[in-house]
Amino acid sequence: MATSAELITENYDYELPTELIASTPVYPRDSAKLLVYDRKSDTITHTTFAHLLEYVPNECDVFLNDTRVIKARIFGHKEKIGGQGGGKVELLFNKSLDAYRSLVLIRGKITIGMKLYFEEGLVATVEELHDDGSRTVTFTQDQSPLRFEELVMLLDKIGHLPLPPYMQREDNKDDERDYQTLFAQHAGAVAAPTASLHFTPELFEKMRIRHKTHKITLHVGAGTFKPVESDNILDHPMHSEFFYISDEAAKVLDSDRPILAIGTTVTRTVEYYVRTGKKEGECDLFLNPHNPPQRVTHLLTNFHLPKSTLIMLVSSFIGREKTLQLYKEAVEKKYRFFSYGDAMLIL
Repeated sequence: MATSAELITENYDYELPTELIASTPVYPRDSAKLLVYDRKSDTITHTTFAHLLEYVPNECDVFLNDTRVIKARIFGHKEKIGGQGGGKVELLFNKSLDAYRSLVLIRGKITIGMKLYFEEGLVATVEELHDDGSRTVTFTQDQSPLRFEELVMLLDKIGHLPLPPYMQREDNKDDERDYQTLFAQHAGAVAAPTASLHFTPELFEKMRIRHKTHKITLHVGAGTFKPVESDNILDHPMHSEFFYISDEAAKVLDSDRPILAIGTTVTRTVEYYVRTGKKEGECDLFLNPHNPPQRVTHLLTNFHLPKSTLIMLVSSFIGREKTLQLYKEAVEKKYRFFSYGDAMLIL
């Protein structure tokens, strides 16, 4: 039963030494630490990701997110107006609004109608400014409007992978491999579904042999890193992200088979489907102790930022106090945190 203390944002804070924030992954990827928490027996086991399948119940179906991270960060300059301006600009693609309009974040002062110039003849025209700091733009190349699919191909040439700000470094060639899942397929995410990054090809193949696996798509947006700034967690304006669930995957979700969600993005997508019956659209579900999961039986996830919607999602499974207790133990055992960090399995 959720308590009023679980509605207070400040109560999801915890102390994390900066040296435990992972800026690169461990190799091989399945040598990452794994904390296993069994709710029935209230026991904690410390192991490594290579041993994951020893803990996942045999009868479980596994759900994965097959989104692909795009090189969403580009650098250019503003147009000169009356001999003024022309300064540098950084743009982060967030998501496609339709075939031609995109929601982006832009670092620097801009105005409606302003043009921003990038490599390969790419131009972004600012169409709208929104209260949350996001901007709507349209993209052209050599004066021809660019569809989303064409934009993605161009970003692959000129863009940078949008590593989370807490890594405090620029992306490099290794990240093109490391910050993408083995099964990434549908382009559109600006952040990786990080729980899946721990799989090696061998471990993934073992899992596929032993468990029925299903892929769904949720294009992770920049909002995933947005901290909860309201005092009450329920006042937080939840971001929305495009998702797609196949008919085949929906059939499993409509059954009573136990399922393991690989990551918070899969969890939110599954739980949104269960509540709405929608197999495609925009998912804006906020899971927290006052809105617990109804369908996902087991969760594999990384360790998340303090006061984030993601630590609140973990708390929706096991409660805030237990979550903070597990995080405290993970800190004591020197687990690595966030996107390139270690993992936790909740049974």
